[in-house]
Amino acid sequence: MASSNPLEWPEAVVPVQTLSGSGMSTVPRQYIKPPSERPSGSANDPNLKIPVLDLASFSNAPDHQHTILEAVADACKDWGFFLVVNHDVDMEVVKRMRGAWREFFDLPMEEKKVYGNLPVTYEGYGSRLGVEKEAILDWNDYYFLNLFPIDIRNLDKWPKIPTDLRETTEKYACQLISLCQVLLKAMSSSLGLEEDYLLSAFGGTDGISATMRANYYPRCPQPELTLGISAHSDPGGITLLLTDDNVEGTQILSNGRYRSVEHRALANSDEDRHTIAFFCNPRGDLPIAPASELVDPESPALYQKAVIFDDYRKYIRTKGPSGRMQIQSINSTMQPEPAA
Repeated sequence: MASSNPLEWPEAVVPVQTLSGSGMSTVPRQYIKPPSERPSGSANDPNLKIPVLDLASFSNAPDHQHTILEAVADACKDWGFFLVVNHDVDMEVVKRMRGAWREFFDLPMEEKKVYGNLPVTYEGYGSRLGVEKEAILDWNDYYFLNLFPIDIRNLDKWPKIPTDLRETTEKYACQLISLCQVLLKAMSSSLGLEEDYLLSAFGGTDGISATMRANYYPRCPQPELTLGISAHSDPGGITLLLTDDNVEGTQILSNGRYRSVEHRALANSDEDRHTIAFFCNPRGDLPIAPASELVDPESPALYQKAVIFDDYRKYIRTKGPSGRMQIQSINSTMQPEPAA
């Protein structure tokens, strides 16, 4: 059962960092996943070759753009993610960003709790997603911020300590939103659409939305029983993940040709881990529907009705991470009513 009050969590929230630092030798019951959802223990395939996209070639070698766009299309269709190199993001800013957020999570708990979040927006410091009572939780703490458009920012939720965090986050966000615009143009062209199609569908340069989530995964005494983040597919457009540089999304606009890959994060008994996810999304009040150019008798629309992006995003804020159910639930609500 979901909480009826969006201004409060259904149960008291205990930071995972507090649990990890208590010296406990077992994972609390509410973090233990069903056997089918636990880590499999299988090792990564050393022969696995993740797609790599060189943006220097895309920008500076027009003669090679057809080959590059084919690589973008293959990565989005077959993988749902790729590694970006030569992206022009200042690596000194990246280093400072990582350091500033590590320093924040190292602050005393009472200083972090000043920025505690609520389910109505998730903005701030938190330790759970979803408002289902007695839900099985993930082994992580996080900090969520609204970034763009600028008028959605709540600066009261931007930490003042460490002192360089605000400036660093601003510089990092500006560089990543520029990178996302380059990627959206590449994806549009690879779909055979006008170069600016996806950017315009997201709200244009001034309307495009972006948020971020700094993730902290404390050491876990029994990582084989839980997950850092449960399996899910991101509900937005593009996700840039530091340090794994993961890009995924645009499933509805591409009429299912480009898919949002399901992914999860593992817990770890040896060391704490940090990641920073940057989410590039359509403006919240925009209707999202398949591009008409990608719909024909041989490729009928998989999503029959437009959906407002903010309504779409509410699903994960209610249910929490839940595999591919986000896109499946939206699809079912978008189907036309049966004929009388």
